[in-house]
Amino acid sequence: MNMKSNWIKYVFIIFIIGILIFAVLKIRQDQEEINLEDKSTSNEEEQVKEIKVGIAGLDTINPILSNNKNVQDITKLIYEPLVNLTSDYKAEPCLATEWAKQSDNSYLIKLRENVRWSDGQRFTAEDVRFTIDRLKEVSSIYSYNVQYVTAIEIMDDYTVKISLDREVPFFEYYLTFPILSKDYYEGEDFVTTTKNSQPIGTGKYKISTVDSSNIVLVKNDSWWDIKNTPLTLETITVNLYSSIGELYNSFKVGNLDLVATDNTSLSEYIGTIGYTPNEMKGRDHTFLAFNTQNELLSNIEVRRAISYSIDKDNIVSSIFNNQAYTSSFPLDYGSWLYQEGTASSGYNVDQARQVLEEAGWTYRSSSWQKTINRRTQRIELNLLVKASDATKVSVAQNIKTQLEAQGIRINIVQASDEEYTNRINNKNYDIALCTLTLSTSPDLTTFFGDGNLANYTNEEITNIMNEVKNTTDENVLKERYSRLIEIYKSDAPYLSLYNNKYVVAFNSGLVGEKRPNWFCSFYGVETWYK
Repeated sequence: MNMKSNWIKYVFIIFIIGILIFAVLKIRQDQEEINLEDKSTSNEEEQVKEIKVGIAGLDTINPILSNNKNVQDITKLIYEPLVNLTSDYKAEPCLATEWAKQSDNSYLIKLRENVRWSDGQRFTAEDVRFTIDRLKEVSSIYSYNVQYVTAIEIMDDYTVKISLDREVPFFEYYLTFPILSKDYYEGEDFVTTTKNSQPIGTGKYKISTVDSSNIVLVKNDSWWDIKNTPLTLETITVNLYSSIGELYNSFKVGNLDLVATDNTSLSEYIGTIGYTPNEMKGRDHTFLAFNTQNELLSNIEVRRAISYSIDKDNIVSSIFNNQAYTSSFPLDYGSWLYQEGTASSGYNVDQARQVLEEAGWTYRSSSWQKTINRRTQRIELNLLVKASDATKVSVAQNIKTQLEAQGIRINIVQASDEEYTNRINNKNYDIALCTLTLSTSPDLTTFFGDGNLANYTNEEITNIMNEVKNTTDENVLKERYSRLIEIYKSDAPYLSLYNNKYVVAFNSGLVGEKRPNWFCSFYGVETWYK
């Protein structure tokens, strides 16, 4: 009887222990679920799906009519071009799916068929023709892109033929202007219509509301690529400011999440904390053009010696307080066709001396001399600079000091704006200090084509230029450009000096992939949140 009683007691105890264990496990499981829910809720609360950007001095939100760089940047979220550029400046399809060169001066362009404007209307070839016609009529920063267009023929709803008045290498890079809706502007005066305050686009975001203080953009759920590229941000608020100083101050106090500028004094306005600066080379490329038809500069060794004798870092540090970037080649701004560091001979005064000595020059009385046709010739050259540009004059004086320390005499010619232009056009200079605002196109005709600034000819480069303008094979393009750069380094018809600095500053709380360049600040925007 006692044994039976004890057995029942043990079973009861085990049963109670089992219940307690089950209860503990159940409570722990429920707590973990609650913690996970709390964590998920916390993450959702922390992931703010709105950012704020700014425009100072808004003229119009119509990107074709606006002359405001802030507008051009921000409207890339609303409008789309036929051809877009990647963060390394490579052409990629956008509203155009493909393009083909039919002849030297005509292109056939196939358009994307599943695109709708944010008001629901279809995007067609008529919109492309309408936009190009407007660019030919009005003064726009994009008018340059269509300056050689003579006709737009609509083959069908999604195919256009564009005719040019001349051959334009890499013409697809000119198709990066925003496309606007023909139907939306039907019957309106394009310049004065009130519709310009809230135009429609085909891009990732669309304009929701507009008032005197801000423009609100919301996710465009009908964007043609939204299934493949889902957007995290629901809203982008564009705050409007009367001055750039007001915009900078707003960013400084945390009211904006992004600011893009080529202002080299940005940190003086916004400080140095609370944001992440993305600094890069800008579009303004400054270089020396050597007139290769000059008696002295027709000698490669003289051009190379000058190139070796100029310390670009010295120029950037002493003239620009390091608020510029040294440069080695016109495409040395992040282009996919340029490999960093491959085009520059580099600063090397010993190499400069060796080059000249091997060519028969002798260093005597603080100058390089050579007897040619029984006449003693010294390396003495004129350097043309625009007198009205005080910074360029300082650069010229720096170059003069550096070269004369190496026995190369320089006379600075400070020309008026008109005289400078005339001398450039007539190639009336030995060396010219020049700045060009670079195109998005990798075309180098300005530097190596007919009438180039260096009066330079090279049969192999001419052949390369003819070859690259007729191919879309990326491997061929890279290989041929690599060879062109080798020749550039050897022949030294130009000496690239520096590019301006462009900065896109992001609020430290902004999360996501950020790959800005001077063409667009919003690469990777689909991944952004706060």
